[in-house]
Amino acid sequence: MQKVTLIATAAMGLESVVAHEVKQLGYEVTVDNGKVIFEAPLSAIPRCNLWLRSADRIKLIVGQFKATTFDELFEATKALPWEYYIAEDGQFPVSSKSVKSTLFSVSDCQAIVKKAIAERLKLKYGLATKMPETGALYKIEVALLKDVVTLTIDTSGTGLHKRGYRVGQGEAPLKETLAAALIMLTNWKPDYPLIDPFCGSGTIAIEAALIGQNIAPGFNREFASEDWTLLRRKLWDDAFEEAEDKANYDQKLMITGSDIDHKMIQIANDNAIEAGLGDLITWKQMQVSDLTLQQDNGYIISNPPYGQRIGDEDIVANMYRDLGNIMKNHPSWSVYIITAFEAFEKQYGAQATKKRKLFNGFIQTNYYQYFGEKIKMD
Repeated sequence: MQKVTLIATAAMGLESVVAHEVKQLGYEVTVDNGKVIFEAPLSAIPRCNLWLRSADRIKLIVGQFKATTFDELFEATKALPWEYYIAEDGQFPVSSKSVKSTLFSVSDCQAIVKKAIAERLKLKYGLATKMPETGALYKIEVALLKDVVTLTIDTSGTGLHKRGYRVGQGEAPLKETLAAALIMLTNWKPDYPLIDPFCGSGTIAIEAALIGQNIAPGFNREFASEDWTLLRRKLWDDAFEEAEDKANYDQKLMITGSDIDHKMIQIANDNAIEAGLGDLITWKQMQVSDLTLQQDNGYIISNPPYGQRIGDEDIVANMYRDLGNIMKNHPSWSVYIITAFEAFEKQYGAQATKKRKLFNGFIQTNYYQYFGEKIKMD
């Protein structure tokens, strides 16, 4: 089967998580800043779009070459086999970015690449006039880094964080891809309890339920490359069938999301219902100081308020203190908190076993990890 080179893009700090996911699907990877590169058969395009929980999108590399003049950019682009990827009526908008390169004008690079591709396609399809561009979408990116040009086509369409279940959200929702990564950076298993005491719109709890039942995160959405002639419909049908076969809908889960705001609890519940997980997650309106833990060996995974608005710092510090005081009495529980609050450990009352720098959007945070002392279960 024809092999292609793919890029799974990743948020800064999550490259290793994405790489692990790609390896689990059976592909060998090379890890770079913000991306994981791998060679795979065409069937990897539907499989990776359906299964990767922490990647932002999947791009197909059409070509890579060095260019320091616009003529070089035009000729090298035109020499690539675009007709193999793009249908005669395909839409192919071009975006561009340039870093530390001689060709620094983004708009000029876009226009030249667009013209080169159009000329190649007109020649191959025998068209005298301009391309119709009424069919499937092939979003092309020309990325220049130190004069090396990489031309890719986006296979995902809408970013992979758009799972399709978010019918409502709060002021600062956690991206679904980051929420999934936070869970995968723990050793939580679906037979352990998991609580998010600052659940907001419920993203961490919902992603945990999807992981717990091994449900492919892209199962209920569409992708740009579903309409490509390059990918036979059977490849997509096989990928969806694999996802259905691997889902474990009988797996029981002990997942709870709580929040002080009753409106957020309603939104979280609505999102869970939209995801088809309405009866799997327990939602509670309560403040963190009322948190009670009935079982051993559980996990707290949460993205609490950071206290970045004026007047919120003391409130947030008290919440962290309350959580720390509760967890002192439950040494078998593991606690994972992502926050930009610099004095978190001081307020929580304990130094983290491990810290990891992550970005929540454009906010630099620390992921504080406290490993529980597991009690042997009968």
